[in-house]
Amino acid sequence: MAVKTTILGLRLVLSILAFCVLSGCYTPPPSNGVSLPTVRDFLLVHASFKDQPTGIAVSSQARLFVSFPQWGKRPLHSVVEVLPDGSLRPYPDLAWNSAGNQVDSQSGKHFICVQSVFVDDRDNLWILDPASPSFKGVVKGGAKLIKVNLAGDRVEQVIHFDTPIIRPESYLNDVRIDTIRQLAYISDSGTGAIIVTDLSDGTSRRILDGHPSTRAEAGYVPVIDGRNLLGENGQPPQIHADGIALSPDNNYLYYHALTARSLYRIETVYLRDPIHTPEEVSRKVEKVAETGLVDGMLIAENGDLYLTLPEEKAIKRLGKDGRLATIVKDERLQWPDSMSISPGNLLYFTDSQINKMPRFNEGNDRRILPYKLYKVLLPLL
Repeated sequence: MAVKTTILGLRLVLSILAFCVLSGCYTPPPSNGVSLPTVRDFLLVHASFKDQPTGIAVSSQARLFVSFPQWGKRPLHSVVEVLPDGSLRPYPDLAWNSAGNQVDSQSGKHFICVQSVFVDDRDNLWILDPASPSFKGVVKGGAKLIKVNLAGDRVEQVIHFDTPIIRPESYLNDVRIDTIRQLAYISDSGTGAIIVTDLSDGTSRRILDGHPSTRAEAGYVPVIDGRNLLGENGQPPQIHADGIALSPDNNYLYYHALTARSLYRIETVYLRDPIHTPEEVSRKVEKVAETGLVDGMLIAENGDLYLTLPEEKAIKRLGKDGRLATIVKDERLQWPDSMSISPGNLLYFTDSQINKMPRFNEGNDRRILPYKLYKVLLPLL
């Protein structure tokens, strides 16, 4: 065991050194001392944007995709591929990125307000469009989930959402895919629910609708940079089921309301099988941990759960032993948002600066350009 631990430790140090040398972030130590890179040394800016990013996804071929919602102003493109030279390619093409936010015959054929992107284990990119610009209501016919085959950059499926699955105040936030059972799990942060969609026929069901675990917690006031996060009405925002994560075996769904302290999970058998009554499903919800405000969530192949915590300017890992460990903590971070892990064990994440938006600052826009996409080398465990 001691030998194995030593080898793992050596691999971690060598990986960090190699990463930092190749990235230009490591300066050799002075001759009179020994210095190893710190977390700050290997937290790097991978890309910068003029538009506000939220979602990020990395494919098995290390292709990197980022989404930009329509919050306050229309982004140049809703979804882009970040190419190796740093340039941005509208994805999957310009037609889908032809901006629009009105009710028209094309609402289902172009992006309106894309919130998140996700690459499944078969290398398909899923794009979630809640179609609610600036959270002002769902554009009729616009809410949708789009599947893109990355092998040919082709849109293969478009699933539309309408009443009663979504409501005027709904905001579809995040998505995870079970490719074995052909199911999508989607959080609704506008109303508080989990939507389960059968990808084989496009039908959906609302589950845990209004359940305490999917709703913001009354009395909880997030504090960032020493300031209470308050909405335009002077009250803490009520943002419901937000980040979600699916266990590697697809048997557990983890989820967290944004303005809440608690992380929950439920066995997916109670979500995917309609034989279970709402009361039965409600009883199967398990509280996992007290975390404070969490936005993005991601489960690695080994089962570790990563969480972004804007209040702490940090990313933490919840291990299988139930303990939280800090992976990144840096004052440069404003609002660490969504995450994705590359084949090279790099953790990429967006910084969306949500806390600096006018709606949380008495109408003043405190966001600082450019927005950043960060990357950090994960420890080898």
